[in-house]
Amino acid sequence: MLLGILLTIHIIVCICLIAVVLMQRSEGGALGMGGGPSGFMSARGAGDLLTRITWILGSIFFIISLALTLLSGRQGASDSVVDRMKIEAIDPNKLNQPAQPAPTDPNAAPPPLSAPTPQVRNPFTGDAEGAPAAPAPTNP
Repeated sequence: MLLGILLTIHIIVCICLIAVVLMQRSEGGALGMGGGPSGFMSARGAGDLLTRITWILGSIFFIISLALTLLSGRQGASDSVVDRMKIEAIDPNKLNQPAQPAPTDPNAAPPPLSAPTPQVRNPFTGDAEGAPAAPAPTNP
């Protein structure tokens, strides 16, 4: 329940953070609403406001991310994978036994095909088609 609420708040904070960052100017200023100091907010005031909102939303984002990590880690840490295995039910005598070959059935599928041996043809040394690969001669 708590994880669901925190995750919902986290998503809302992420969307708000994206919107605030996209509203900022790329020069490091802010919204650039135009107008003079007589307007609702000056360009400098909009930059300060958006910068503060970005810092606040970024801090909330990191705090909620940390809380989600800690809470989800504790939720799954009640038992480990080794504790869930039923080691007592394993028979040690059956572990070291060789595998039994499967009985041959005339209606069974044929064995898988094996790949043919690759043949190397080097046009620079004049090797014939299909000749086996040989090391190149070295001149001292």
